[in-house]
Amino acid sequence: MRGHRERFWQSVRSLEWSALWVLCGFTAVAVAGYWLFALNPERLALSPGALRFYAVSFRFFAQSHILLAGIVLGLVLFRAARWRWLAALAAVYLLSFASEFMSTGFGFPFGDYRYTALLGPKLGGRVPFVIPLSWFLMALPAYGLAAARFRGAGARTSRIALAAVLLTAWDLALDPAMSHLTAYWIWEQPGSYYGMPWVNLAGWYGTSLALMIALEVLRTSTWVGALETRWLAGYYATVLAMPVGMLAAAGAWGAVAVTLGGLGICALLVRSPKREDASLPRTVLAPSEPS
Repeated sequence: MRGHRERFWQSVRSLEWSALWVLCGFTAVAVAGYWLFALNPERLALSPGALRFYAVSFRFFAQSHILLAGIVLGLVLFRAARWRWLAALAAVYLLSFASEFMSTGFGFPFGDYRYTALLGPKLGGRVPFVIPLSWFLMALPAYGLAAARFRGAGARTSRIALAAVLLTAWDLALDPAMSHLTAYWIWEQPGSYYGMPWVNLAGWYGTSLALMIALEVLRTSTWVGALETRWLAGYYATVLAMPVGMLAAAGAWGAVAVTLGGLGICALLVRSPKREDASLPRTVLAPSEPS
């Protein structure tokens, strides 16, 4: 019986990695489309059909990347925590929506900006419904990676602080790609970092701290250890690859360097625990065996 269970969970692990590779492939296609057509619109002029397809796909790929990433992460979270992760999703969604809604209406905490129609239907007329979901897609792996490095109640502050840094680092690439290269949102008063005002990073870190505190209060650390650290790192990198790939395709190497430099510092902090911590559980567990 034990052998059958082990084989079953090995097959589940294989499926999780396969789903991640599907997301990688989708990301590669989206970045290639941006490089081939968005940066070279003269190619679209050669074919009216290609022009019509691109007009639809430009909206499709951004929204679908978020939704596909959500499905992939949801599959893994269901294996790790059954339905317990839904409380974390609800908390992150509501808190991030509140920050986005306040800022798009009153300029706090991120600054004055507005979303265009490219990200689909909006909640409250201001915030696309996929935006709070995207916060969760990176908040959870950021928290999981930080939790793998800083474990136990005594490391709570370090865990929260590092997770918030990991989440904020994403915006070093996200904002230049999605507001400077494209027009998914527009700054009312453009700043010096590829159009982004620096106050936005302060708002990101403050919001990230609030999200990580919420995950901590919800005792996410009691089940996030059931997620494989390598998978979480791969997922984080895959979601990040979309804006970084767009920046590289457009030759915005300054933003690429800043993002990778920030992540390099984070990687030093998320390095493997010391030898004395090696006995702590790091493997993928079944839902009936929470960490």
